[in-house]
Amino acid sequence: EVRLVESGGGLVQAGGSLRLSCAASGFTLSFSVFDMNWVRQPPGKGLEWVSSITGGGGRTSYANSVKGRFTISRDNAKNTLYLEMNSLKPEDTAVYYCARDSAGAYRGQGTQVTVSS
Repeated sequence: EVRLVESGGGLVQAGGSLRLSCAASGFTLSFSVFDMNWVRQPPGKGLEWVSSITGGGGRTSYANSVKGRFTISRDNAKNTLYLEMNSLKPEDTAVYYCARDSAGAYRGQGTQVTVSS
């Protein structure tokens, strides 16, 4: 059974930074085979895709709302996915999930990020 466990969320002031981690386990194939994603759910809204990274880590993509501020990365030796978030804004407040798919159907339990103004 695939398990994704996010950590690193918290309360931060606008302009601050956080680094999220996602520990993955239970993949039937090597973690490095799978493209991975970060998605988020702002309060009262639906899931929205944030960023993706290919299995080998060589290609990344970002939602326009976070481009230039967030960086996705992975350490396949540690089966871990990361999201470095800088210049945070109040509108980044959400529960953040790592997911196997860009729609977030196969995601972890999430970690709360709250950005105060």
